[in-house]
Amino acid sequence: MKLLKRRYLNLVFICGTVLCFSNNLSAIDRNPDKPNVIIIFTDDQGSVDMNIYGAKDLATPHMDSLAKRGVRFTQFYAASAICSPSRVGLMTGRTPQHGGLKHNVPLNSVGMPSSQITIAEELKKAGYTTAHIGKWHLGHSEQTIPNSQGFDYSFGHLVGCIDNYSHFFYWDGPNKHDLWRNGKEVFYNGQFFPDLMVKEAGEFINKNKDNPFFLYFAMNSPHYPYQGSPQWLDHYKKLKYPRNLYAAFLSTMDDRIGQLIKKVEDAGLTKDTIFIFQSDHGASIEVRAHKGGGNSGPHRGAKFSLYEGGLRIPAIISWPGHIPENQVRGQFATGCDWYPTILELCGLSATKHRLDGKSLTPIIKSADTPTAHKTFHWKLGSKLAVRQGKWKMVVTGKKTELYDIPNDLGEKNNLAQKFPEIVTQLLQLNQQYWQSITQREDATGPGKGEHDRTPSSNQ
Repeated sequence: MKLLKRRYLNLVFICGTVLCFSNNLSAIDRNPDKPNVIIIFTDDQGSVDMNIYGAKDLATPHMDSLAKRGVRFTQFYAASAICSPSRVGLMTGRTPQHGGLKHNVPLNSVGMPSSQITIAEELKKAGYTTAHIGKWHLGHSEQTIPNSQGFDYSFGHLVGCIDNYSHFFYWDGPNKHDLWRNGKEVFYNGQFFPDLMVKEAGEFINKNKDNPFFLYFAMNSPHYPYQGSPQWLDHYKKLKYPRNLYAAFLSTMDDRIGQLIKKVEDAGLTKDTIFIFQSDHGASIEVRAHKGGGNSGPHRGAKFSLYEGGLRIPAIISWPGHIPENQVRGQFATGCDWYPTILELCGLSATKHRLDGKSLTPIIKSADTPTAHKTFHWKLGSKLAVRQGKWKMVVTGKKTELYDIPNDLGEKNNLAQKFPEIVTQLLQLNQQYWQSITQREDATGPGKGEHDRTPSSNQ
């Protein structure tokens, strides 16, 4: 009888062990070489508009926490000083000129050429489940919406901004409702868009927590309209207008970033998840943005400008337990660089199509590693800029300016006449750059043709 009882207890123990093991099997089986990737892409955030970047009048604890648990960059540049081209740089790893979209996408425009290969497509090919939540602004056609650009799931708006409660685009008419899930219009009138984003992101994370996923969390803030929560509006009531409105919206955004981080923590995925944070460009001084509110700090210019205030932005990468924490990197880096960086950190082969971005992994690992960029070019309408080493040239019409950036962050001392040979050299480099784009018949690289661009199956 005792022998039978002992055998019974052993059987119960074995069954319990197997059950416990099976409940944790998905976490154990998870490939450690394929971390999750979450990109938080903010909109119109000033170059120093985070506490950890020097803002004394802002509360940004959650954005700051990413920097404290990772590496932040102090010489990080957007691919463009406006929304759509900057997103081209992020999504394709190429400058807007190589990516085929040099201006913002207007209503009913096709957008970024569908032959471009996005980072979502690369990760999807490697077994990742992919999601876009938030702003898109890269096209409205069936071939250029997120579901046709490598995203299994998409929730958000297609144009440059929306009212956060009605989800209408009210600027530059006609007024247009703009909220979509997987290419189909959805209505959540009266619900705060950042809250909808966090809810959608949480559901996506929980559904896919046992397998690698990529989440592009593209926020519509602090882009106008400034719609901060009542508690933050009250908190900043003593700040001057319009800084008070901008600050309230920025801290409201920071709260939602904190909620997103907690979704990852609650899923037990902190050490399995790479967080990348970046603003798309500098702060806006448009009339619709109350002519300001954001802060460029010591930098000259703002959104639409090729001076530092339009291009230099906050940027952070965090992956606890895998990369350095609470460290700063001052090397030159760009929004095009995340694409190859993600591929390398995820253990994936380098893409076969041409990139302008350079992997930041060596810089992330060591503060002593020099930038991989020899030269970088920007163009916005008739304006252009070239950066090589410490020199930056800005050309506006017939006016040519040359600045020693490390010693002149405010771009106040034009050295073009003092160093004409540097100006000549940078002009020649820029001419060669444009010739390379014009002459390259394969400007988009080996990619899919239009006939291959059908929406991904929704998950």
